[in-house]
Amino acid sequence: MEARLQLVAFTTILRKEIRRVTRIWVQTLIPPAITMVLYFIIFGGLIGGRIGPMGGFDYMTFVVPGLIMMAIINNSYSNAVSSFYSAKFTRSIEEILVSPTPNYIILLGWLAGGVFRGLCVGAIVTVLSLFFAKLQIHNLAVTIAVILCTSMLFSLGGIINAIFANSFDDISIIPTFILTPMTYLGGVFYSINLLPDFWQTVSLFNPILYMVNVFRYGILGVSDVNIFWSFLGIIGFLTATFLWCLYLLEKGKRLRT
Repeated sequence: MEARLQLVAFTTILRKEIRRVTRIWVQTLIPPAITMVLYFIIFGGLIGGRIGPMGGFDYMTFVVPGLIMMAIINNSYSNAVSSFYSAKFTRSIEEILVSPTPNYIILLGWLAGGVFRGLCVGAIVTVLSLFFAKLQIHNLAVTIAVILCTSMLFSLGGIINAIFANSFDDISIIPTFILTPMTYLGGVFYSINLLPDFWQTVSLFNPILYMVNVFRYGILGVSDVNIFWSFLGIIGFLTATFLWCLYLLEKGKRLRT
């Protein structure tokens, strides 16, 4: 009976998140798709022809996996941070926290909502990319695993941002000043093998580099980093972030007045 009640609580939160995404699909799904199409046209179609092959593929094909991963990262994060902070702002999260629902069920519900939007946008961008490049699946298991892990990781990151945010302005600080620079410098548009030794070393401290390269390996079979250790690192980050989120919910700091 208890397991059934927990399942009901989880599906209720998830349904709310799905309805939120689909109800305002013009704002949640269309803008990132348009943005990615512009990237395909500008970086792949116009600039790519001047750059030439990269990693054994034409430039357009090389950047497509990175752009898909960038869309998944941004939208998983954005959905979680905006939705959770809205619940915090309206104080509806307090009612959920004082209910018999376990905190890990609450966390999983919002986490699944962020993953849902990230995967929806990722699927849309993937379909659109087929008009610009011919993609192949080198390793399906790696591709699916890294998509799910990355989407979950950044959904959790969005929840953490929402917990510590004191205003709607605060939820835009991390994406603007941290997430966006890390994404652009994470090997989305280039191979780090093109960088001088010093900047290659600096790039290795960027966790997004490993996510992009593991996904690129899953699609194209090429990577600038070791796949095994990269995937192990992603799992480690995901586990640590989940436990931190759960700890913050258990403490209720910044969530209860």
